[in-house]
Amino acid sequence: MQKFLFALIVPARLHEPIRVEEIGAALASRQSLVEGNVEAISGRGWHAFLNDQAESIPLPLNPRAEVLIREAGTPIEDPVSGNAVFLGQGSDGNETDVPGQLLSLAERLFGTRLAA
Repeated sequence: MQKFLFALIVPARLHEPIRVEEIGAALASRQSLVEGNVEAISGRGWHAFLNDQAESIPLPLNPRAEVLIREAGTPIEDPVSGNAVFLGQGSDGNETDVPGQLLSLAERLFGTRLAA
């Protein structure tokens, strides 16, 4: 039986809307959304999954994901490129649904309504 999670998807292409989507909990679901192997940026209670070869491919910059990561309190040095998938981190280390506070922050930053 496959488990599903609610993820916040922040596409790199600005004409594509930010959305909440139910995805499979398996790694393959994240790889499909970021279009390759994943790397994670961790914040307090969440992870942002990105393509680990975004700079060498190169993938388009993702200013919305970069702003969200920074505004959520996680300092990053490199620009964010490619699609970003945000999920929560449970106390047991497993992935969980995207946290409500991250959804609220994204709604405020981008003037959009998101529902999980």
